[in-house]
Amino acid sequence: MPNPKRRHSQQRSAKRRTHYKAVAATLTTDKATGETHVRHRAHVSEGKLYYKGQVVAETSPIKK
Repeated sequence: MPNPKRRHSQQRSAKRRTHYKAVAATLTTDKATGETHVRHRAHVSEGKLYYKGQVVAETSPIKK
């Protein structure tokens, strides 16, 4: 198996790492509820699960 003949410099490693960036999540406002949420993700509002402006599921109260 081939091995490097010389050690790579720190500058060379840093050049490779410069392209990794933290990106803030894109937020949008739901038309049905008016709440802000992460795009392309379901979100809960008033006990209901919404996705693409439609109710996907409703949570029922827990009975003891």
